[in-house]
Amino acid sequence: MAFPGLAERLADVRARIAAAAARGGHGQQVTIVAVTKTHGPEAARAAYEAGLHDVGENKVQEALKKMAAVEVPVRWHLIGHLQRNKVKALEQFVLLHSLDSPRLADAVSEFGIVRGRAMDVLIELNLSGEASKGGYTLSDLLPEAERLVSLSGIRVRGVMTMASFSATESQLHRTFAEAREGREELIAAGHPAGELSMGMSNDYEIAVEEGATLVRVGTTLFGARDK
Repeated sequence: MAFPGLAERLADVRARIAAAAARGGHGQQVTIVAVTKTHGPEAARAAYEAGLHDVGENKVQEALKKMAAVEVPVRWHLIGHLQRNKVKALEQFVLLHSLDSPRLADAVSEFGIVRGRAMDVLIELNLSGEASKGGYTLSDLLPEAERLVSLSGIRVRGVMTMASFSATESQLHRTFAEAREGREELIAAGHPAGELSMGMSNDYEIAVEEGATLVRVGTTLFGARDK
């Protein structure tokens, strides 16, 4: 087996998620997105065999190469930044987690219209204020939420955020709670925005306490990156 101990590590993650959900009291179902970036196709196969059918990739080109070598029917999520000239690659993904600008929203909507099926997307929120992260601020979100209603080629399913890696526990709680507020703004604007994609290997338990429905876990499951 390519990743010995994966089943045991996954069982531990699932138990931690269940405990965190009980503490948080939001009553949500949580889906684990297995992040396989920088690992080979065998990571996606191992995830599927372990019962994880949702796989996340950061880069389009790396993902497309991997898809060609993976024969099991995982659901591919694009969790990293998408350049507008690569929107056609979204045909291969079930969900874009990182819709981070009005220009990208327009391009993705145009793609959805041309193919005749709206693309499911999450709005990326930059709540940590870090310049290295893309995404909308909360103050940008309300006018954009109203504008996005008119774009028939996208279906806004919720929000995604990444907390600062150096955040304290209280800062993590605040960041993830603000993401939940952002999702409520989207719902109020008329979007079917039930999803909250937040939490990674280092902070997913706090994210689940704050209502995360999608957690993006890689290192905890597969170990250190290949590169």
